[in-house]
Amino acid sequence: MNPTLLTQLGDELYTALTECRSVPPLTSRGLDLSVEDAYHIQLRMIERRLAAGEKIIGKKIGVTSRAVQTMLNVNRPDFGHLLSGMVYQDGDTIPMKNLILPRAEGEIAFVLKRDLTGPGVTAADVMAATEGVMACFEIVDSRIDNWQIKIQDTVADNASCGVFVLGDKLVDPRHVDLALAGMVLEKNGDIIGTGAGAASMGHPANAVAWLANTLGEFGIPLKAGEVILSGSLAALVPVVSGDYLRVSIGGIGGCSVRFQ
Repeated sequence: MNPTLLTQLGDELYTALTECRSVPPLTSRGLDLSVEDAYHIQLRMIERRLAAGEKIIGKKIGVTSRAVQTMLNVNRPDFGHLLSGMVYQDGDTIPMKNLILPRAEGEIAFVLKRDLTGPGVTAADVMAATEGVMACFEIVDSRIDNWQIKIQDTVADNASCGVFVLGDKLVDPRHVDLALAGMVLEKNGDIIGTGAGAASMGHPANAVAWLANTLGEFGIPLKAGEVILSGSLAALVPVVSGDYLRVSIGGIGGCSVRFQ
C-alpha cells in the first residue's frame, strides 16, 4: 500500500487517541489493507507518541486465546507497544475522560532482566531472562468505532492498547507454575471471571517467546527492564465510571484499580 496513505492513517489514529474519540474501521474503507500494512500504521502512531515525549517501556501481546483468534479469523497473536504515558500502579484511579470504551483484562506481566533476541528463543530462555512476574490489568480501548474491529484494525491501533496497571509485588517465576497459576477477577466485589496462566498460548512464557521471535525477524530485541504483558487469562470485562476491579493470581499476587 502507498506509504503516504499508511502515514496518514497512523496520523488519524494518533489524533483520535489525543482527542479521545473513535474513527470508522480502516477495514470498512475499501482499502486492500494487509496485516503488514497495519503494523506500519501502528509504527507511525507510536512515532507520533514518541515525538510528543513518551518513551517505549515494553510490549503487549494480544489475541493469545483461540476464542479471540476465531473471532478475528487469524491463527496467531499480535503485539503492540507500551509507552510511559500508559502505566498505572496498584490501587490507582484511572480517569474515564481519557478512555473511550474500555475493557479490562487480567494478565501476567513479565519484567525482563536480560535482553531477548529471536529467532530461536524458547520458553525456558524467557524464564531465565525474567527478573520477575506480577499480576496486572491491561485496560484495552479502541480508537475504532464501537469495537467493530478486524485484525488489521486492532493491529493498526497499537493492538487496541489503552493503559495498564502493575500489581503489588514482583515474584521470581521459577517459584510458580505459571501455567497452573489460577486467576480470580472481581468487579465491585463480585467474582466475574476466572482463568489460569495456560489460557495464554498454553503457558505465558510461550507468548513472550513468540513475541521475541517475531520481533527478532526484524532485528528488534526485547530489552532488559521492559515490561511484557503476556495476554488475557479470561474474557474482557467492560468498565464504567465508579467500577472497582481486583485480580488475584495464585502464587503471584494481586492488582486493583478504580475508574472515575
